[in-house]
Amino acid sequence: MSKTNAELARRWFEEVWNQRRDATVHELLAPGAAAHMEGAELVGPEQFLQARVALLDAFPDFRVTVEDIVAEGDDVVVRWSAKGRHAGDGLGMPASRRDASFRGITWMRFAEGQIAEGWDSWNLGKLLQELSAPIE
Repeated sequence: MSKTNAELARRWFEEVWNQRRDATVHELLAPGAAAHMEGAELVGPEQFLQARVALLDAFPDFRVTVEDIVAEGDDVVVRWSAKGRHAGDGLGMPASRRDASFRGITWMRFAEGQIAEGWDSWNLGKLLQELSAPIE
């Protein structure tokens, strides 16, 4: 039995983000997949992996929790939350050593068992403001 797109989406978040499995990126992300991310437009697994490295360098303990999934046909929408400590230089600033948490939504379009296109929306501006605010 083949996996449903919702199951593949859940697997993406668990294996790609929480388990850091590069092989899953190559398995589930189509070679010409377009990723519309906060602040970047990426194409294919290699560009995605480079962007993921940058985020994980800034947040080495980054974890994502899937809160809800809605799927219809080839489209899957995932509501998620993430947390981690800004322990590495990244996001355009030195490590703040602050804990951060934020929420987002990812819309994925699947074709033939792979992600063909995806859109991420999360509050990057709020995160950057929190990490750079003076310590009280």
